[in-house]
Amino acid sequence: MSDLDETAACLEALGNPTRLAMFRLLVRAGDVGKSVGEIQASLSIPASTLSHHLKHLELVGLVSRHREGTTHTCRADYGTMNWLLTFLTEECCADSSTAPTVPHRAHKLSA
Repeated sequence: MSDLDETAACLEALGNPTRLAMFRLLVRAGDVGKSVGEIQASLSIPASTLSHHLKHLELVGLVSRHREGTTHTCRADYGTMNWLLTFLTEECCADSSTAPTVPHRAHKLSA
C-alpha cells in the first residue's frame, strides 16, 4: 500500500465525527490511554457502536488496544498520527516562492 493510500485510509477513518471524537479523546489521554468503558461513558455511545468505530481506527493504525486483565485499554498511536501530519505538511509550498500565510480559521463547515 502506498503512502497516499495509507493517508487516504487514515483520513477516511477520521472523517467520521464519532471516530474523530474518539481519537481526540485518546490523544488527550496520553500514553495512559482510556479503557473501552471510559471511552463509551465519555462519548455516550452504545458498546456495539463503540466497537465498530474503534475497529476502523485500529485497522489504519491510529489506535491500539491492549488487554490488561479484563480491561481493554485503548491508546492513540502517536507514531501514526505524526506520520500522517508529516505526510500532509512535508511538501508545503514546495512549488511556491513564498511562505504560506496562516490565517485564523478561514473556513468553518456549518453544522
